[in-house]
Amino acid sequence: MKRQGGFTLIELVVVIVILGILAVTAAPRFLNLQSDARESSLQGLKGAMAGAAGIVYGRAAIDGVEGVSSVTAASSATGIALTFGYPSATTDGIGNAVDGLGANDGDWIAVSGSGSTATPPVIHYSFSGSASDTTCFVSYETNASAGAPTITVTNTGC
Repeated sequence: MKRQGGFTLIELVVVIVILGILAVTAAPRFLNLQSDARESSLQGLKGAMAGAAGIVYGRAAIDGVEGVSSVTAASSATGIALTFGYPSATTDGIGNAVDGLGANDGDWIAVSGSGSTATPPVIHYSFSGSASDTTCFVSYETNASAGAPTITVTNTGC
Protein backbone atom coordinates (compact mmCIF):
# COMPACT_ATOMS: atom_id res chain seq x y z
CA MET A 1 0.00 0.00 0.00
CA LYS A 2 1.21 3.45 -0.92
CA ARG A 3 1.75 5.98 1.75
CA GLN A 4 0.03 9.30 1.01
CA GLY A 5 2.11 12.45 1.43
CA GLY A 6 0.80 15.69 2.90
CA PHE A 7 0.63 17.84 5.99
CA THR A 8 -0.72 16.61 9.27
CA LEU A 9 -3.30 18.54 11.23
CA ILE A 10 -0.69 19.53 13.82
CA GLU A 11 1.58 21.03 11.15
CA LEU A 12 -1.27 23.06 9.68
CA VAL A 13 -2.27 24.40 13.11
CA VAL A 14 1.32 25.41 13.87
CA VAL A 15 1.61 27.32 10.58
CA ILE A 16 -1.70 29.10 11.20
CA VAL A 17 -0.58 30.09 14.72
CA ILE A 18 2.72 31.46 13.37
CA LEU A 19 0.88 33.46 10.68
CA GLY A 20 -1.47 34.81 13.35
CA ILE A 21 1.44 35.97 15.51
CA LEU A 22 3.04 37.70 12.53
CA ALA A 23 -0.24 39.41 11.65
CA VAL A 24 -0.71 40.70 15.20
CA THR A 25 2.79 42.16 15.35
CA ALA A 26 2.58 43.72 11.86
CA ALA A 27 -0.99 45.08 12.06
CA PRO A 28 -0.24 48.22 14.13
CA ARG A 29 2.35 49.26 11.58
CA PHE A 30 -0.26 49.31 8.80
CA LEU A 31 -3.18 50.70 10.80
CA ASN A 32 -1.60 54.16 11.13
CA LEU A 33 -1.26 54.77 7.38
CA GLN A 34 -4.16 57.23 7.18
CA SER A 35 -2.65 59.44 9.87
CA ASP A 36 0.72 59.40 8.14
CA ALA A 37 -0.92 60.29 4.82
CA ARG A 38 -2.75 63.25 6.39
CA GLU A 39 0.43 64.55 8.00
CA SER A 40 2.28 64.25 4.69
CA SER A 41 -0.51 66.12 2.92
CA LEU A 42 -0.23 68.93 5.45
CA GLN A 43 3.52 69.14 4.88
CA GLY A 44 2.87 69.24 1.12
CA LEU A 45 0.39 72.09 1.54
CA LYS A 46 2.91 73.97 3.68
CA GLY A 47 5.47 73.63 0.88
CA ALA A 48 2.96 74.73 -1.74
CA MET A 49 2.07 77.81 0.33
CA ALA A 50 5.74 78.71 0.80
CA GLY A 51 6.46 78.30 -2.90
CA ALA A 52 3.41 80.30 -3.95
CA ALA A 53 4.26 83.07 -1.47
CA GLY A 54 7.76 83.35 -2.92
CA ILE A 55 6.51 83.49 -6.50
CA VAL A 56 3.85 86.08 -5.65
CA TYR A 57 6.42 88.18 -3.79
CA GLY A 58 8.68 88.12 -6.84
CA ARG A 59 5.82 89.35 -9.01
CA ALA A 60 4.95 92.05 -6.46
CA ALA A 61 8.57 93.21 -6.44
CA ILE A 62 8.53 93.48 -10.22
CA ASP A 63 5.30 95.50 -9.99
CA GLY A 64 6.79 97.69 -7.24
CA VAL A 65 4.15 96.92 -4.57
CA GLU A 66 6.26 94.83 -2.18
CA GLY A 67 6.40 97.70 0.35
CA VAL A 68 2.66 98.39 0.41
CA SER A 69 0.90 97.14 3.54
CA SER A 70 -2.28 96.12 1.72
CA VAL A 71 -3.19 95.59 -1.93
CA THR A 72 -6.64 94.19 -2.71
CA ALA A 73 -7.09 91.37 -5.16
CA ALA A 74 -9.01 93.68 -7.52
CA SER A 75 -6.04 96.06 -7.87
CA SER A 76 -3.36 93.35 -7.86
CA ALA A 77 -1.89 92.38 -11.21
CA THR A 78 -2.09 88.70 -10.20
CA GLY A 79 -5.61 88.82 -8.73
CA ILE A 80 -4.21 88.00 -5.29
CA ALA A 81 -4.67 90.19 -2.22
CA LEU A 82 -1.23 91.21 -0.94
CA THR A 83 0.32 92.23 2.37
CA PHE A 84 3.82 93.66 1.91
CA GLY A 85 4.12 91.76 -1.37
CA TYR A 86 3.12 88.38 0.06
CA PRO A 87 -0.34 86.82 -0.25
CA SER A 88 -2.68 88.00 2.51
CA ALA A 89 -4.03 85.55 5.09
CA THR A 90 -7.43 85.47 3.40
CA THR A 91 -9.15 83.35 0.80
CA ASP A 92 -8.50 86.21 -1.67
CA GLY A 93 -4.80 86.10 -0.79
CA ILE A 94 -3.23 82.71 -0.18
CA GLY A 95 -6.49 81.03 -1.20
CA ASN A 96 -6.11 82.41 -4.74
CA ALA A 97 -2.34 81.83 -4.85
CA VAL A 98 -2.39 78.05 -4.26
CA ASP A 99 -4.30 75.60 -6.44
CA GLY A 100 -6.73 73.53 -4.40
CA LEU A 101 -7.47 76.22 -1.80
CA GLY A 102 -10.23 77.95 -3.75
CA ALA A 103 -13.83 77.78 -2.62
CA ASN A 104 -14.84 75.48 -5.49
CA ASP A 105 -11.72 73.30 -5.64
CA GLY A 106 -12.79 70.94 -2.86
CA ASP A 107 -9.33 69.79 -1.73
CA TRP A 108 -8.93 72.03 1.33
CA ILE A 109 -11.27 74.21 3.34
CA ALA A 110 -10.65 77.34 5.39
CA VAL A 111 -11.28 76.37 9.01
CA SER A 112 -14.02 78.46 10.58
CA GLY A 113 -12.94 81.13 13.02
CA SER A 114 -9.80 82.09 11.12
CA GLY A 115 -9.26 84.99 8.79
CA SER A 116 -8.23 88.62 8.65
CA THR A 117 -9.80 89.59 12.01
CA ALA A 118 -6.84 88.18 13.97
CA THR A 119 -3.78 90.29 14.69
CA PRO A 120 -1.65 89.55 12.78
CA PRO A 121 -4.02 88.03 10.22
CA VAL A 122 -3.98 84.23 10.09
CA ILE A 123 -5.92 81.61 8.16
CA HIS A 124 -6.09 77.86 8.77
CA TYR A 125 -6.66 75.24 6.08
CA SER A 126 -7.85 71.74 6.87
CA PHE A 127 -9.01 68.80 4.81
CA SER A 128 -12.24 69.27 2.89
CA GLY A 129 -15.23 68.21 4.94
CA SER A 130 -13.67 68.99 8.33
CA ALA A 131 -14.35 72.71 8.75
CA SER A 132 -14.29 72.52 12.54
CA ASP A 133 -10.98 70.66 12.75
CA THR A 134 -8.66 72.29 15.28
CA THR A 135 -6.02 69.56 15.53
CA CYS A 136 -5.00 68.86 11.93
CA PHE A 137 -4.43 71.97 9.80
CA VAL A 138 -1.93 74.37 8.20
CA SER A 139 -1.74 77.97 9.46
CA TYR A 140 -0.71 80.84 7.21
CA GLU A 141 0.08 84.02 9.15
CA THR A 142 1.10 87.27 7.51
CA ASN A 143 3.82 89.31 9.12
CA ALA A 144 2.72 92.54 10.80
CA SER A 145 5.68 94.30 9.23
CA ALA A 146 7.38 93.77 5.91
CA GLY A 147 8.56 90.17 6.01
CA ALA A 148 7.80 86.65 4.93
CA PRO A 149 4.68 84.96 6.27
CA THR A 150 4.82 82.25 8.92
CA ILE A 151 3.48 78.87 7.82
CA THR A 152 3.02 76.20 10.48
CA VAL A 153 1.59 72.70 10.56
CA THR A 154 -0.55 71.47 13.46
CA ASN A 155 -0.91 67.70 13.29
CA THR A 156 -1.71 66.65 16.84
CA GLY A 157 -4.99 64.99 15.89
CA CYS A 158 -4.51 63.73 12.36
